Amino acid sequence: MKNRHNNQNESFGEVWLVGGGPGDPELLTLKAMRVISQADAVLYDSLISDDILAMLPAKCLRIHTGKRCGAHSMTQIDINKALLTAARKYKHVVRLKGGDPFIFGRGGEELEYLEQHGVSVQIVPGITAAGGCAAAAGIPLTHREYGNALVLHSGHTKFNEFSPCQNPTRVFYMGLRQAGAITAHLLQEGITEDTPIALITNGTLPTQEVHKGVLMDLPFIAERVLTDTSGPGLIFVGEVAAMAKVQQQCNNSQAVA
Repeated sequence: MKNRHNNQNESFGEVWLVGGGPGDPELLTLKAMRVISQADAVLYDSLISDDILAMLPAKCLRIHTGKRCGAHSMTQIDINKALLTAARKYKHVVRLKGGDPFIFGRGGEELEYLEQHGVSVQIVPGITAAGGCAAAAGIPLTHREYGNALVLHSGHTKFNEFSPCQNPTRVFYMGLRQAGAITAHLLQEGITEDTPIALITNGTLPTQEVHKGVLMDLPFIAERVLTDTSGPGLIFVGEVAAMAKVQQQCNNSQAVA
């Protein structure tokens, strides 16, 4: 695979950011198991259980990154560089993370770093700790009678201190037909009209569509999507929505690619 970086051709393998789930190997997805089985090199966190490590190919290179709250054997910069080095040497590199790579897993930082250096990156989501542990304890995270919202909050910042929620990412399920009301409510909350948004329909399926814009675009985009698809949709509001990769763009002069 050839990619360009700094105007030079450089050959890279592909990196997969894989969610290893909360620990139980039976909670790995089929896709995660397939990707792991094909790995030439695996960089894994301390939260990966021994049972899951036993599934790695016997001949693959194993690098323990040692990330655990308050005790990192490798810094994030070191991990980023190690991933890039592995991608130069191996065809199939797996970054194996506990839970889901995009939920407090710093997968976004690794994705940005690798793509900036011309490396192709694929994401395999995993069952996040909140979902896995709640299910194990019989706790429904949402319930029509007791709560229609869910907030996932990190207990520490990059400096290992607790900080109140700032610029949270908001995800609205089943909200396409209420996009106007959602937009009005967010504006009343003080969310600025130029806040990035993304709307995804038929997520993870071959018919997936991704649309982007800003908050004031949301009712227009939702209306257009409702006329084009009958599939389920999610609305994402927050700065990270700007990172979405558009697969089909609405005819909207304000929407961005």
